[in-house]
Amino acid sequence: MKYFAFVFLFFIALISQAQQLRVNGTILLEGVPTEGASITLQPRNLKTNSQGNGYFQFTALKSGSYIISVTYIGAQEYRQRVNLENQDQELTINLTSANAQLREVTITDVNKQVAGSLRQVEGMAIYAGKKTEVINMGNINANLATNNSRQVYSRIAGLNIWEYDGGGLQLGIGGRGLNPSRVSNFNTRQNGYDISADALGYPESYYTPPTEAVEKIEIVRGAASLQYGTQFGGLINFQLKKGPVNKPFSLVSRQTTGSFGFLNSFNSVGGTVKKLNYYAYYQYKKGDSWRPNSHFDQNAAYVHLDYDFTNKLKITGEYTYMHYLAQQPGGLTDADFAADPAQSVRERNWFRVNWNLASVSLDYRFSDRTKLNWRSYNLQASREALGILNYINRPDPGGPRDLLSDNYDNYGSEIRLLHRYDLIKKLPSTFLTGVRVYKGLTLRNQGDADAGKGPQFKFLSEEPSRSSYSFPGNNIAGFVENIFQLSDKWSVTPGARVEYISTRANGYFFQPMRFVPDVKVNENKENNRSFALFGIGTSYDLAKSVELYANISQNYRSINFNDLRVVNANARVDSLLKDETGYTADGGLRGKMNDWLFYDLSVFYLRYNDRIGSIFTKDKDNMVYRLRTNVADSRNIGFESLVEADLLKAITHGNSRYKLSVYTNFAVIDARYIKTKETAIKDKLVEFVPPVLFRSGVSYGNNRFNLTYQYSYVAKQYSDATNAEFTPTAVDGAVPAYQVMDFSASYQWKWFTLYGSINNLANAKYFTRRADGYPGPGIIPSDPRGYYLTLQFKL
Repeated sequence: MKYFAFVFLFFIALISQAQQLRVNGTILLEGVPTEGASITLQPRNLKTNSQGNGYFQFTALKSGSYIISVTYIGAQEYRQRVNLENQDQELTINLTSANAQLREVTITDVNKQVAGSLRQVEGMAIYAGKKTEVINMGNINANLATNNSRQVYSRIAGLNIWEYDGGGLQLGIGGRGLNPSRVSNFNTRQNGYDISADALGYPESYYTPPTEAVEKIEIVRGAASLQYGTQFGGLINFQLKKGPVNKPFSLVSRQTTGSFGFLNSFNSVGGTVKKLNYYAYYQYKKGDSWRPNSHFDQNAAYVHLDYDFTNKLKITGEYTYMHYLAQQPGGLTDADFAADPAQSVRERNWFRVNWNLASVSLDYRFSDRTKLNWRSYNLQASREALGILNYINRPDPGGPRDLLSDNYDNYGSEIRLLHRYDLIKKLPSTFLTGVRVYKGLTLRNQGDADAGKGPQFKFLSEEPSRSSYSFPGNNIAGFVENIFQLSDKWSVTPGARVEYISTRANGYFFQPMRFVPDVKVNENKENNRSFALFGIGTSYDLAKSVELYANISQNYRSINFNDLRVVNANARVDSLLKDETGYTADGGLRGKMNDWLFYDLSVFYLRYNDRIGSIFTKDKDNMVYRLRTNVADSRNIGFESLVEADLLKAITHGNSRYKLSVYTNFAVIDARYIKTKETAIKDKLVEFVPPVLFRSGVSYGNNRFNLTYQYSYVAKQYSDATNAEFTPTAVDGAVPAYQVMDFSASYQWKWFTLYGSINNLANAKYFTRRADGYPGPGIIPSDPRGYYLTLQFKL
């Protein structure tokens, strides 16, 4: 009897097992994990969507024969028969592009490239015919703890990089000859929503996502103006990591120590529990830097939750927090820098930032061809700068310090609809339209503050003694783009954007007077404008994985709050300042060769009308001062190139266990002022534009270890429109050419990975910028040689 019971239970277990079979796998589009693909399992008519890195699954299946079909916008439909015979099935489904366009390369192992380009249709956006670039962080061997921009953006051509500090607290990059200050000439986003102080009136980014939490960085040049807004530089979008979809819990802990008292602790958790995907990190960072008066502390945190309510509806919520306090050593004169760049002549300058950013988004799939995304966000943030702003060639006079205090309260909401249709049989075209609504408010105060040395961010009086303003701003925009797939090789993508912008300034400032008390001046300004931007792009496949592309798009940039009113002893603002207009045209050739060579070669023309810059002029008392005004029209012409090759893969025809990757990033830019009555700047070089940028590197390793060397060269540039070589205040003058080398290494053993890096390997003495205010004024020296070591534990 007991044997019969045993056999009976065993038989029941087999039946139970047979009824709980599973089909799971990963959806790829030309090798790239794809989110949002629609998967159907017949004859049971079960449906699901692929998750963040392409994962899907069907559970509780019986033995038998099934048909699995996959549809995705921009890809050919896929069908496959699956036979279940008392055993789970795990599939890897590689979709084929319906548009035969070059696809993004994502790093998943040592044999893939770090850089690539965006797909023709990516998520809820169209990138056909545009200059696009992607940095895949998965395999980049760089100093991520310090957000080292030289290494992270090493494969992005034409970028001028400002180095603010050794801790990577802020990001300063400018493309194609645009000012790098806090990424102000890019529309800067995180997971698709704005992260700048005020996207409409003050587009500077005081918050930068830690690169240890970033999955990839997407960059779209000037043609991004139609879908994302009016910045000349284009778009930078930081796509943060999500929790792994194939396990309920994962942990990553990275502990870094380095030169100059640097310490960084980054810890994250993530996973997928049923229909919920989650990811969260906490980061603490501190350091003393290499100059006196340079200590900083930073805390940052982030939470991501997304839940699939149905196979059509997903809702995502995210919250980002960042706070840091930094003492700033100030700038130097040319003479001080030549004598000892490590010195500091300011000990009472401080900077504090507090950032709170929340977002919620809804994704709904009407059908395999039609999708909708609605995302909204709110920013509650502040930044405070405290210290002595007068010329650096004058000693700190003591007494009260200057305090600039900003508070930001911004709301934004954007809805997008993407639809695929067949204009020509079996040649799917894609239509995208959207509406953006934005409401921003900045409260800005400036006045005398505490006369001590510490970070006391309080005004001496209830009414700030320099100025006090509120800057409300409203923006409504609608946009449309369409990929017309005219053949299996050729597509044309026109687009348009309509903008309404309203900016106001309400407040007062004190007019400095000679020999009498300053006069309080009340001021109310309002500027409402409406306009339309147009653009068109095209793409043609010359051969498999070889694409020829071209684009021209209009650009627009409104004056920001710094241009309206700020009291700065080093500069004055023209009261008749007006918005900047222009357009960007680019074209290029990009492609792959046998999976071992990637290249992107392009040329561009950037026309900038009424460009805002700085010139020296005299007032009625014959005093020379620096005026910020619409100095002239300008035009930037350039060539950009990136070539990256895995030489061992080419030599061994893909059979080597190792890689020897070599890349070269080269850009030549000629940027000059034209059409101006100011003889002092006619035909002069535009400021912040190195005529030559060259970065190259080599990386050797396998799945366990990696060694990377990088070389960077940046040619001489100027900090003002007159191309002054030298000024006593050091606010304006030349920025000499410089070259820097970096070395990084990593080794993985089971759950542990050890990373090491030497920044500025040759201990070069150089600087990247001259500041007219914080963190200067004057020359801001770049960091000398530094050593860093990271231990990572990954579960």
